[in-house]
Amino acid sequence: MTHDESPTARALLLLEMVQSSPGITAERLAGRLGVSERAARRYVGILREAGIPIESERGPYGGYRIGRGLRLPPLMFTPAEALGLVMAVLDGHHDTGDPADPVGGALGKIMRVLPEAVAGPAAAVRSLSTRHPEPGARTPDPETTAVLAQACAVHRRLRLRYRIHPGDERVMEVDPWAVVVRRGRWYLLCWSHTRNARRVLRVDKVACVEVLDVPAVPPADLDPAEMLEDHLSAGWRHEVEVVVDASAEAVAEWIPRSLGRLEPIDATGTRLVGSTDEPDWYVRQLTAIRAPFRIVGSRELREAAEALGRRLLHAGA
Repeated sequence: MTHDESPTARALLLLEMVQSSPGITAERLAGRLGVSERAARRYVGILREAGIPIESERGPYGGYRIGRGLRLPPLMFTPAEALGLVMAVLDGHHDTGDPADPVGGALGKIMRVLPEAVAGPAAAVRSLSTRHPEPGARTPDPETTAVLAQACAVHRRLRLRYRIHPGDERVMEVDPWAVVVRRGRWYLLCWSHTRNARRVLRVDKVACVEVLDVPAVPPADLDPAEMLEDHLSAGWRHEVEVVVDASAEAVAEWIPRSLGRLEPIDATGTRLVGSTDEPDWYVRQLTAIRAPFRIVGSRELREAAEALGRRLLHAGA
């Protein structure tokens, strides 16, 4: 039945209107439901009999609104609202999967009462995790993100339109492997059949997506977080090689994986190999290393380190 045929559905739709538009009149309710004002008041009575406290006020500024009571009215979300809620919680809190955590427990209760059509995509997005959002990170479209996450879960190929630059969009067919959230940025790890290569795509740059009825099996040894960090640390203009007088385990605790690959030299020495487009920024990250180190490769990186050293010496003079 549609809400035009079912009294119960019409009553619930009326409840949603009162929730979203406090002070709404019987005339407006009737018009939006396509029924008479008398019928609209009858649906208000049905909700009140169910224990939902709907208050009414007379006069030119009167209307219906949800009152305070012992029983909360049911929550009703559109798919976009539910996905937006889950993504907002992910962006601001990283224990959404822990039922013992207050935020994770509250989100779980909401998820359990959502219809399956809404709960399925929301659950796929909720399974992701995020840490420490970085300034300027953009939250992508919730519905697009849900499609990508579900396609990864059910292993289905995608055809998508991707914004390389403003005004430059390209159609790609990809096998989606995983959606990863890193410091507030959302990435799709995939195999591009268009380029015949592994790709890491920014989810906020996906303009349109279509799920194809073609299997897409990820690599058996896929480590999504490791793959993303490898991608972010390689392929930039200036090659980096740094020798650190400390074990690889110690260096890994001091700097992020995205700076490059750590190669143990011996028990007390480690080689950091990577690349960067921003030598000044990269050198500042190296200052987190709590042991002596030498920049072996990249003249630009050595010059940036010397400039930073002079500034620090001048500041202490």
